[in-house]
Amino acid sequence: MIWSVAANRLMNLRHDRAALTLSFVVPVVFFSVFAMIFGGATGRSETRKVRVAVVNEDDSDNAKRLVAALKEEKGLAALTAPETKDGKAAPFTIATAEAAVKNGDVPVALLVPRGFGDRPIRFGGPSADRPRLTILSDPSDPVAPQILSGLVQKVMMTALPDALARAGMDELDKWAGGLTPEQRARMGESLKRMKENRPSQAPAASAGNEAGSGMVDIERHDVLGEKKKNPMVAFYAAGIGVMFLLFSTAGAGGALIEEVESGTLDRILSTRVSMTNLLLGKLVYLAGLAAAQLTVMFVWGALVFHLELASHLAGFAIMTVATALAASTFGLLLAAVSRSRMQLVAISNLSVLVMSAVGGSMFPRFLMPAAMQKFGLITLNAWAIDGFQKVFWREEPIAHLWPQVTVLCLIAVVLFALARRVARRWEAV
Repeated sequence: MIWSVAANRLMNLRHDRAALTLSFVVPVVFFSVFAMIFGGATGRSETRKVRVAVVNEDDSDNAKRLVAALKEEKGLAALTAPETKDGKAAPFTIATAEAAVKNGDVPVALLVPRGFGDRPIRFGGPSADRPRLTILSDPSDPVAPQILSGLVQKVMMTALPDALARAGMDELDKWAGGLTPEQRARMGESLKRMKENRPSQAPAASAGNEAGSGMVDIERHDVLGEKKKNPMVAFYAAGIGVMFLLFSTAGAGGALIEEVESGTLDRILSTRVSMTNLLLGKLVYLAGLAAAQLTVMFVWGALVFHLELASHLAGFAIMTVATALAASTFGLLLAAVSRSRMQLVAISNLSVLVMSAVGGSMFPRFLMPAAMQKFGLITLNAWAIDGFQKVFWREEPIAHLWPQVTVLCLIAVVLFALARRVARRWEAV
């Protein structure tokens, strides 16, 4: 009897070719997505380029050489001015660089202060006379400032070898009892030749140095989230909330398949209820359910994890409605294209897991390769998470939500139109 039951289920699966195929496609596709995120398209793990706004307040030759070397560094995308279509933007200032970090245009900014080029490198521990750079960072991306700090130490050694040698000469002069005039002259000539013959390609170095642990002190200041009790809870609430919202709406939309299989749909359509009205009614139900789920998620975050919900109710409400509509139409479309419950489960698992992985629900998009970050924008997860981040993390005005809200509403309209068109097969001829 046991084998008979198993054989019967296998026979049913074989007859449902779409479900059979998706049962094996889902894990392969999901594995491929994470392989591209973590391993890169070539199969090798490559460090993403860190976008950094560079503010140079020092007009010295050494400071200019440092900035030029940062631009040449393969691990960085160093910007000295905001990116514009005409390329004529004014150079970054401290204020504009800080605003760029706060707005999410770049994760970090590097400030080169006045007087830095006089002695860019000095040996010894932290002191008042040591050069000091400043990193302005967005703590939602904890990796970027660490990478920048390490690469700055590397560039200081490789792009300014004469400054490194001069610092060594100063230490030798200090601890060896002083250099003779002839020794100073020879050292000066050597430093001049070293400066003129600086190698264009520097050897690789570790990017894992802590701020201030090299030959130049680096201070780090977080420009966001300083007063937040739990700064990352908004990101996790949005990412996890949207992912399970998609699963929930896909499952709830499966009631449409049950109505088809039981014949209830035919009886409903034989009344004055049209397919459009039926789908709109289900949309209202699914959107209400989705909004309630998101509300519970964020209220729980406020009560237990100190999420600042009360001060952002308007932005939360707008993003919740837009996200709920997009997720609900997604569930309706999946139910409309599926021929059976088994197909719905396979299709929803595949689509939701891939969208969540690429869109940032499982792994932050800012840690993905640049190509994957752009590709993630095809998912509603990415737009919903970005919108909630603007509300709770960056605390931007409600008017700044228009790109995310517009895209989510357009997704809802397009998906509902597709679901309505596919559902024509259920209407009486």
